[in-house]
Amino acid sequence: MLSFIVQRLAQSLLVMLVVALIAFSMFRYVGDPIAGMVGQDTTEEQRAQLRASLGLDDPLPLQFARFAFHAAQGDFGVSYRQRRPVSELLAERFPATLELSLVSAAIALAFGIPLGIYTALRRRGVISRTLMALSLAGISLPTFLIGILLILVFGVVLRWLPTFGRGDVVALGAWNTGLVTVSGLKAIILPALTLALFQATLIMRLVRAEMLEVLRTDFIKFARARGLPERVINLRHALKNTLVPVITIAGLQLGGIIAFSIITEAVFQWPGMGLLFIQAIGQVDIPVMAAYLVLVAFIFVLINLAVDLLYFAVDPRLRVQSQ
Repeated sequence: MLSFIVQRLAQSLLVMLVVALIAFSMFRYVGDPIAGMVGQDTTEEQRAQLRASLGLDDPLPLQFARFAFHAAQGDFGVSYRQRRPVSELLAERFPATLELSLVSAAIALAFGIPLGIYTALRRRGVISRTLMALSLAGISLPTFLIGILLILVFGVVLRWLPTFGRGDVVALGAWNTGLVTVSGLKAIILPALTLALFQATLIMRLVRAEMLEVLRTDFIKFARARGLPERVINLRHALKNTLVPVITIAGLQLGGIIAFSIITEAVFQWPGMGLLFIQAIGQVDIPVMAAYLVLVAFIFVLINLAVDLLYFAVDPRLRVQSQ
């Protein structure tokens, strides 16, 4: 177990170094940050002085070492546009993104797993065939189109839900949440459904495929031969073995929800990190872009590490192989 953890930690550290190098390369190849920080009347001497103060004239290895050292401490410098520490900007936006991602993941799991089990056990029924046909639409439609359709139906035509913003938020210590207010709960419904639709259909199809595969195995046939009830066979034996690969996919999908919430936050003007990243691209605010990339990669690495450890604990074959 210890060697498994050490190996995964070493791989995670290597991944973070590569991501840090990619993020650092933005300072060199994604526009000129000085041009976006000064006006047309700025002299060349002032530009050179500003470049020197930002450390842009130092050798590349020194710049990367400084960037990696400060990034490991959560310091990503100062935003070129907003003139504020990037860590403060991310800390303000992180609660909104995390709440949206967790609610979306909960919706996806709450619908994806039961529907996957149902379509596997009743695969020839009309409802199952209809759900499988609808799941193709959920996978095929782009996220921004789903969001626009939901806005049109529930926000414009029916006027049931708000179409932008986060609603009223309440400060619980250092954490700002909208899940304890009525307007906050209403505001999160549409963006959460937009993010959850693709994930739910993916999980449903994965659970269905895995469960059909497990139901064909010999130990399920032996359980039926012993006279065990179908409910026990399906929910205790088949489902337990079905959820082993689903754990990996579901864990990685949570990281994917956080990383790819950019479009959803832009469509609904959700004040999260994704919207901040979109604005940073338009303003060539490289410190914000680099910090977002490193932070999302770090979240992916943490989730992947947690999933690997959970997979190791659930699957006895990995423990035997490790021994």
